[in-house]
Amino acid sequence: MFIDSHCHLDFIDFEPDLDLVIARAYAENVQAFVVPSISYQSWQRVCELKTARSSIRAAYGIHPYFLAQEKFANLDFLEAFAAENGAIAIGEIGLDYWPGSVNHEIQKRFLLRQLDIAQNLHLPVILHARKSYDELLLILKKYSLVGGILHAFTGSEVQAKRFIEQGLLLGIGGSVTYPRAQKTRRMLKGLSDQHFVLETDSPDMPLSGLQGLRNEPVNITKVAHVIAELREQEVSEIADYTSVNIMKLFKNWN
Repeated sequence: MFIDSHCHLDFIDFEPDLDLVIARAYAENVQAFVVPSISYQSWQRVCELKTARSSIRAAYGIHPYFLAQEKFANLDFLEAFAAENGAIAIGEIGLDYWPGSVNHEIQKRFLLRQLDIAQNLHLPVILHARKSYDELLLILKKYSLVGGILHAFTGSEVQAKRFIEQGLLLGIGGSVTYPRAQKTRRMLKGLSDQHFVLETDSPDMPLSGLQGLRNEPVNITKVAHVIAELREQEVSEIADYTSVNIMKLFKNWN
């Protein structure tokens, strides 16, 4: 069984054919989906998806890249909403220092508040980090979190070790399918089985050869095939242990 640890099935991209998207995933043994929210406005939609489909798990949070549309006061509602609506994690939260992103101090203010909430609720976190690994590490060292996933990880072996020391799993997705991703591939070869999970970040992060197309959870099987070749393991073995890693992390899985 595969689990997609990070996909945005609430996005408008999937509105016309979500049933078919999920059916295609089921047909390839992708049996469960973690859907993190990205904004205050998306919490309810993610909650509705979770309620309607037993295969979907929900995380609630505010994504750093979209803070221009957010009010800090919206976080006043996050703790209660997450507690009352079946959150398995707080996310997608983090730091995004891509050019054109929101002021870094504002991002840190939102992140710190959401880490406090995760700590209060004893929930894991689903983290986004772009051009900000070192700063995120410094922040995480100040917290006693119950674990989490650093999604879309593309860092070095040294960075991987440091995040794992903070109790995080590394989310591995479509980037590893690109032959040019040599740093990520080297890092992945040396990872222990218990330290990473699979993801697609659908509808984003297209795989090599599928650029320009909408990404879907079914493509997690293609990611697994690339990883299997790199690590000299069976695809079924990778599916099994990454799914176990996810279910061990999220105490509210069932």
